[in-house]
Amino acid sequence: MNYSSVPVLKDVYTGRRYYQNVKYPVIPLSEFDIYIETVFGDRLDVIADDYYSDASEYWIIAAANGLIGDSLFITPGTQLRIPTEVQSVREAFNKLNNIL
Repeated sequence: MNYSSVPVLKDVYTGRRYYQNVKYPVIPLSEFDIYIETVFGDRLDVIADDYYSDASEYWIIAAANGLIGDSLFITPGTQLRIPTEVQSVREAFNKLNNIL
């Protein structure tokens, strides 16, 4: 995910800047999804780079597997679903977060 498109807000009391809360879309199952079993040392960003050629899209894999907010590291032996229809996921993310 590219945070440059997420609005930066400013707290009126403290003056601190923060990112607007981010909402993630529900990613439906697809017959084209890929399933992998993780091994020691696997990370979501590396897996995203392998499948999407973009490490910053790790959030797609995390959202599809209910791992939002967790570490980038994955327990060895975990089965992960890798969504392949990522354009529709990006569009749903942008719509949920009012990103043009």
